[in-house]
Amino acid sequence: MASLSRTLRLTPSLPSTSRLFSTSSHLSKPSSSPSTPSADGTRPRRILTFSKKSGQSAFKTFLPVTPSLRQLRQPISEHLHKGDPHRPLTVAKRSTGGRNDQGKITTRARGGGHRRRIRLVDFHRHETGEQEVVRIEYDPGRSAHIALIKHRETGNLSYILAPKELRQGDTVQSFRAGIPESFTVDSTSSPTHTSDADPSAPQTVLPPTPSLPGVRTAPLPDLPTPSPARKSTAPALAQIDLGVLRSIAIRPGNCLPLRLIPVGTLIYGITLSPTGPAVLARSAGSSARIISASSPSGKHAQVRLGSGEVRLVGLECVASIGTVSNPDHQHRNLGKAGRMRWLGFRPQSRGVAMNATDHPHGGGRGKSKGNNHPVDVWGNGAKGTRTRPPHAKNGNKMVVKERPRGTEKGKKGSR
Repeated sequence: MASLSRTLRLTPSLPSTSRLFSTSSHLSKPSSSPSTPSADGTRPRRILTFSKKSGQSAFKTFLPVTPSLRQLRQPISEHLHKGDPHRPLTVAKRSTGGRNDQGKITTRARGGGHRRRIRLVDFHRHETGEQEVVRIEYDPGRSAHIALIKHRETGNLSYILAPKELRQGDTVQSFRAGIPESFTVDSTSSPTHTSDADPSAPQTVLPPTPSLPGVRTAPLPDLPTPSPARKSTAPALAQIDLGVLRSIAIRPGNCLPLRLIPVGTLIYGITLSPTGPAVLARSAGSSARIISASSPSGKHAQVRLGSGEVRLVGLECVASIGTVSNPDHQHRNLGKAGRMRWLGFRPQSRGVAMNATDHPHGGGRGKSKGNNHPVDVWGNGAKGTRTRPPHAKNGNKMVVKERPRGTEKGKKGSR
């Protein structure tokens, strides 16, 4: 008994949790000691969040008081709205758990997650007139941020995809349903020149086609002739003042047809039909660029997508100006597996860790997939398998140049 008590007296005491936290607080704030109270008698609070600069981006990191905070890194977005969304523009999301109408699992590793409400984003942008940005919000259903806009005349509220430069109080406008008369000039009068327009560029563009409503036509004036007076019935389409268009319409968040967007402009939210919704370049940080306004048919523009693919898009289709917001989404770090569960993702096993009856990569001795190409559980190609090349019989004829693959992709990234 005496030896046991002597052993306990010789054992060094381990530091308590409070001592560890005070040491971390002292390291994070070396200017003030945590044990020294301030002038009003209160102890200073520890700094638990830090701002870390990485290139042109800033991220929010945390003091690792728990293991889940050690690797957590989030983009800093101080301009986002802190409250709830506009409820009339949301609907409840009903989870399916990755199952179809027959109850069969068609998408693995899905289920659970936090309750969500789907924000009804306007991808058509038919309403004309000036719309003021009320606020920028976080959308749990997509990687990009959304903007709540209010029409200045009607007061209607709607959600749109927010470009990177858009902030509260800015003004956006859609020219999809028509071009205002303030942007047009009569064909008989000389075009107006603005200070913002490029003098070397033409100040008017060709008259829009009848599929672009909103531009009114005017009859030609009577011309004096020696013969008996005959009035001309051929109408003269109004021309669009390119100087006014570039200075007012080509702004982040505005939506207008591709035929009115200058070559080289960054765009997002591209439609594939004159009356359809935006389907291309909608994720966070994505954008496309118009590289040519000509095509063999004369009805399409060449657009280079973010993947490097060049494809034809109709001149009557519309797009928004700018780059999609939240470009640092891909650089975030969730920090722990539980955050993936909150997003509705379940754990997923590797194919090589399964049995041969459960996956094409399963079975065998050790970590081996039998020298087969990577496939999913149904045997479909999972990495780089061609499904529809453009030159095939049923290929996509609108693709001018395919996206870089293999060594070409590596060379593109090294430039």
